[in-house]
Amino acid sequence: MNPTDVPGLPPGVPEFLVDSGIEELYPPQAAAVEAGVTEGASVVASVPTASGKTLVAELAMLSSVERGGKALYVVPLRALASEKKAEFERWSDFDVDVGISTGNYESSEEWLASRDIVVATSEKVDSLVRNGAPWIDDLTCVVADEVHLVDDPNRGPTLEVTLAKLRRVNPDLQVVALSATVDNADEVADWLDAGLVASDWRPVDLRTGVHYGDALTFDDGDKREVPVGRGERPTAALVDDALDEGGSSLVFVNSRRNAEAAARRQADVTERHLTDEERDELAELADEVAGVSDTETSEDLAAVVRKGAAFHHAGLSAEHRSLVEDAFRDRLLKAICATPTLAAGVNTPSRRVIVRDWRRYDGEFGGMKPLDVLEVHQMFGRAGRPGLDPYGEAVLLAKDHDTMDELFDRYVHADPEPVQSKLAREPAMRTHLLATVASGFARSRDGLLDFLDRTLYAAQSDTTERLESVVDSVIEYLVANDFVERSGDELAATSLGHTVSRLYLDPMSAAEIVDGLRAADEAGDDPTALGLYHLVCRTPDMYELYLKSGDRETYTELCYERESEFLGRVPSEFEDVRFEEWLSALKTAKLLEDWASELDEDRITERYGVGPGDVRGKVDTAEWLLGAAERLAVELELDSVVAVREAKKRVADGVREELLDLTDVRGVGRKRARRLFEAGVESRADLREAEKSVVLGALRGREGTAERVLENAGRQDASMEGVSAAEGSVDGGREGEDGAGNADATGGTGGADQQASLGDFE
Repeated sequence: MNPTDVPGLPPGVPEFLVDSGIEELYPPQAAAVEAGVTEGASVVASVPTASGKTLVAELAMLSSVERGGKALYVVPLRALASEKKAEFERWSDFDVDVGISTGNYESSEEWLASRDIVVATSEKVDSLVRNGAPWIDDLTCVVADEVHLVDDPNRGPTLEVTLAKLRRVNPDLQVVALSATVDNADEVADWLDAGLVASDWRPVDLRTGVHYGDALTFDDGDKREVPVGRGERPTAALVDDALDEGGSSLVFVNSRRNAEAAARRQADVTERHLTDEERDELAELADEVAGVSDTETSEDLAAVVRKGAAFHHAGLSAEHRSLVEDAFRDRLLKAICATPTLAAGVNTPSRRVIVRDWRRYDGEFGGMKPLDVLEVHQMFGRAGRPGLDPYGEAVLLAKDHDTMDELFDRYVHADPEPVQSKLAREPAMRTHLLATVASGFARSRDGLLDFLDRTLYAAQSDTTERLESVVDSVIEYLVANDFVERSGDELAATSLGHTVSRLYLDPMSAAEIVDGLRAADEAGDDPTALGLYHLVCRTPDMYELYLKSGDRETYTELCYERESEFLGRVPSEFEDVRFEEWLSALKTAKLLEDWASELDEDRITERYGVGPGDVRGKVDTAEWLLGAAERLAVELELDSVVAVREAKKRVADGVREELLDLTDVRGVGRKRARRLFEAGVESRADLREAEKSVVLGALRGREGTAERVLENAGRQDASMEGVSAAEGSVDGGREGEDGAGNADATGGTGGADQQASLGDFE
């Protein structure tokens, strides 16, 4: 089918597609068009990675906009949202405006009403529904990307409930669900009242197999010699072999540490295949990577990037991940060693995918557990880049013949598991039942059950007994904690319950925070920053740091030293599980306290054994939870509002109390604020009155930065023309450091103004 044969598209779009090189639709795309995807029909497309699912979504959204409608594209990850927004902006020439919404769960973001296509995470869409975003009623088409993730115990229930709510708000809503190939795509299609397009077709042939000994055996019985030299590892041999034919490799391992170690080994392989031009480009890229933050992770990543390899995991900052992904797509980086997070939607195809580790540690399982077939197949799907690779290869590694047979049976010849709803898990039910009552989707127990009857869980269940039991248990919990009132059969959210729902909190997190703040009020003392950090860190919404070997003794001692600061009763050491959870929350809170005490980012990552991305994640989550705590304190008229607000601001800016006024000035991060303070400029008012030479010196002689900071502080004459930095101030410490020995986020003196570290973000 030619793009010009597709009905319902805006004028000029078919010709644009042809000019872009799409002279013929892929078979799954043509099947979706034949199923009515451009004429308002709901469709589930269950097809392999790189088989054109995104264009199916674009055709549906563009045709919906052409009919005067509005489209929503729902993604599982923020990184994927940014990628898709950039991709969809190519339609701006056809008067299609694209918006993105991923953060601030309290906002209805009314400005999005003017956008034709909105890209958002499922959590953000759920919060928009809760906060009554009026433009939700105008939606005519919703695309659910990676819809098979309804099977995920953490994100799945939110996607499932959100789709159910959107379909209830808009009974004629077109739903286009994009899925990996799964065993029960027909069930998902039945749930969504959609037609099914199921296909195994790929634009690039994919060969899957197992490497054992010196040979790679494929699923069709063919073999390829890939000898492993003496002292060489199979992974290195496979990466080297792919590079001999001009192909890149993705290596999947089971932990961050393994990803970094594997990248160091593969860098020695990739370095041998670089041209002089690539070495120069990689040197520039490595400098850029090193400049992202002053951490060991930045240095380690830069070292392997310089040789043409990289590692990729959730501990990296967003900027690190973006640099690595872009360079790999541009074929500058030759190999990435990654944890499975890279397989979850971000576009990073390669010639060869090597699944080195097919087991990972699972605490509930009690040891190393085999990966699901679907997860491994998602990794396989990254092999083969249309237009760049003549084929793709996906390889598992075996150490003996029995393991080779097991891997063929378990993964190569196996079908992915069926998608199963995880909605009946109580943590998911707490959040979504309160939201369902608070937003008026149900006003009684029967109403809740009726609403839940629209979910995938109900569609897959033969009986309602378990669902009813969980619903009754959750209603009791919500009533007991004053989030919901019950009058006969009627249910209504209390004022507190409405606030909790709008804040997008797990009700159990809200109950923990409310109890802690009330305890502080009863004690009559303002809570300390550590006490508040610990309070939010022990909620279900904060992912706590693990206690490592030796940590229990360290944090038990700290627990007793600072017991008076905790908001709530410290569990007895004999309450083993509760006490260990308490200490894990304390370790996480201490990281936040160190950050808010201006400890360098590299010291924090080293002390807690985390990456820059982990620090950023903890800071962001703490800021959100403390913001919620502030709202709850206001709602309940508690005395701790000011203390909570200050703790939130300190963790957001990463500073001690005396710098809070300075960091309120746009462009002044934690390190600039400290240098200004030490130069005698201690407030916004001081910035308006201080000698310009002092300000310029404190800001390392950067005239442009100084002018912007003064303008943002409200100074009328901010020009630095003719001003010289105060003598000795520019070099007040070693190059690249302030007087306290803290690495300068801007990378030392002179040059362009770079906000390179988490410490100097704006």
